[in-house]
Amino acid sequence: MDTTLDTTPITYRFRIAKADPWTIGAVALSALIVLPVAAVLYLAFNPTENIWPHLLSTSLPRYINNSLLLMLGVGVTVCFIGVTNAWLVTMCRFPGRQQFEWLLALPFAVPAYVIAYIYTDLLEYAGPVQALLRHIFGWQRPGDYWFPEIRSLGGATLVMSLVLYPYVYLLTRSAFLDQSPAMLDASRVMGHGPWRSFLRISIPLARPAIAIGLALTLMETLNDFGTVDYFAVRTLTAGIYDVWLGMGNLGGAAQIAAVMLLFIALLVMTELSGRRRQRYYQADQRFKTMPTYPLRGWRMLLAILCCALPVVLGFLIPGIVLLTYTIESWHESWTPEFRAYATNSILLSAAAGLATIVLASVLAYGQRIRGHAVVKIAHRMASIGYAVPGAVLAIGIIIPLAKFDNTIDALMRQYVGISTGLILSGSVFALLFAYVVRFLAISLGAIEASLDKISPDMDMAARTLG
Repeated sequence: MDTTLDTTPITYRFRIAKADPWTIGAVALSALIVLPVAAVLYLAFNPTENIWPHLLSTSLPRYINNSLLLMLGVGVTVCFIGVTNAWLVTMCRFPGRQQFEWLLALPFAVPAYVIAYIYTDLLEYAGPVQALLRHIFGWQRPGDYWFPEIRSLGGATLVMSLVLYPYVYLLTRSAFLDQSPAMLDASRVMGHGPWRSFLRISIPLARPAIAIGLALTLMETLNDFGTVDYFAVRTLTAGIYDVWLGMGNLGGAAQIAAVMLLFIALLVMTELSGRRRQRYYQADQRFKTMPTYPLRGWRMLLAILCCALPVVLGFLIPGIVLLTYTIESWHESWTPEFRAYATNSILLSAAAGLATIVLASVLAYGQRIRGHAVVKIAHRMASIGYAVPGAVLAIGIIIPLAKFDNTIDALMRQYVGISTGLILSGSVFALLFAYVVRFLAISLGAIEASLDKISPDMDMAARTLG
């Protein structure tokens, strides 16, 4: 009898881990998502010409150093902008608060490299800003005055922060909205003012959302090529293109990409270890209004300035410049080709967005109800594609898909006498697959942050009710 009691639970758990549909689905989806990354790693460990010793002794340390400095600067800046403004529009009352709630998300729509081009035109020596300063103060030569260099590491940090802070802002604001009003009321009863409540209540409760937003921001920072290349900041991503296109060595580029994947793996492990033992669940306070703090005087003006500055710098100024360019070249740009490009972009983005939401929901909920090691590993591995540069990710997708297409084509030619051509690699499937691999981490992070706020008691109650 003792033997039966000891072995039955073990056998039951073993079968669940192997045959449960959620586990099988999570592992299968993760394997598809990781396939391009595996192809890149295969190229890294099996290059046709191994230049790793040369990279290690010459340019790789500089790539790593610049990448770390850029990630540090962007991480600190986006956390300050995102968390501060999320708290202001959620917990404070001042003129324009409701408008700033959605205005602060607008810089997300402007690519970082576009802002880089715009601010370079505005702030370079021949641009209107320095020209106006020389006119006002009578300066004649560059040596007559000092002006910060926009095309630098600091300029890249500022430009990327203006575009990427909505990652932290949106997730943090959602976390603040889901906090229990009773806890904030209790903080007030204990004599804590707005600042102490923010530090001791709001920030700890929103920490998982902040961590996910920061991780996504740093992945995007590490992945960016257009901005750092235009500003002549040689990061790991720029190094990939230098080695691939400049030296014609795809294996060496894949080796640098492998270093980037190591960075992301360390980033994800650090984020997980920081909140491993912390669980915050949403209380049922649907009919209670969130307490807010009225701001007056200089505090009101400071809050308006703090919210308006990222919108003006990250969206309004670039938007005005782009609108001016559009009006000036309207007849040259509004063509049937442009309309076809716009239609394709909208359809592809809608399809990719729907696919990432569906797949992320399956992975996140599978981890919630089947939280053993296999599902957790599959869940984390599915997010790593976000750190792979787009061009390298394309290579990682084309290689296995082209191999599959060639194999099918050879078999059909041999046994049926017809050619199937490029079934996957030559169709829109390859592009959608690349989008899903690239952006699944965004949907997965948002859905995971939302599920983390739901108490497991809700799942238990649902199962009890059948």
